[in-house]
Order: sequence, then C-alpha cells, then structure tokens
Amino acid sequence: MRSIIIAVMAAAVWSTSASAQKVGGSYTVSGTNPNGSAYGGTVQITPVGSTCRIVWRTGSTSSSGVCMLADKAFAAYYRLGNDHGLVVYQLLPDGTLKGFWTIVDREGVGTETLTPR
Repeated sequence: MRSIIIAVMAAAVWSTSASAQKVGGSYTVSGTNPNGSAYGGTVQITPVGSTCRIVWRTGSTSSSGVCMLADKAFAAYYRLGNDHGLVVYQLLPDGTLKGFWTIVDREGVGTETLTPR
C-alpha cells in the first residue's frame, strides 16, 4: 500500500501542466464505507503553497491529512486514529471532487464526493 501512496504522489508532482482550477475552502462530504453504509459531514481544505491540508468531520469522527492537486487529479493521504489511508479524487468542472478511498492494510474501498459549500 505504501508504494501505491508514493506512486500517486509522485505522479502528482511530475505532472507537467498546471490546473487552472483550484481547490480549497469548505465542502459537504457524502460517501459510502467499504461495507456499503453511508456517511456525511464536512471537509475543510486549506492550501499551503503547492500542497494543502485537509480535515474531514463525519459524525463524531475527525481525520486529517495532506493533499495535492495535479491537473484534474486530487489525492490526499490521511490519518484516522492509528490508521492511515489514501483517497484519490477527480476534480470535476463545477469544483466537485469525486473519488475513492481506502485504509492501509484493510480490504475494501469506499466512495466519496466533496461538494463546494
């Protein structure tokens, strides 16, 4: 899993064309867990130079990580308690981020959509 995270981040760094679109600010999040259950909440993305910080708040759970936009791909590495994970989104023309996430060393993939607030 670590090699997947490194590969995604490396691809983002080596991308040659810059995106005219930006990410940042407050988002509404809706998603599904690997078991199919739904969740919702909010996400805050704070740009920091060429990268960003991201914080999810879903119910009583909070997780945070580092993120990066490269063209229309947006990736985030996050920490949730003692677990680590990766989420990869596609940046849509309206600013919505639609993607998939996983937790390191666990089976399954969840889905997630971030809609600008």
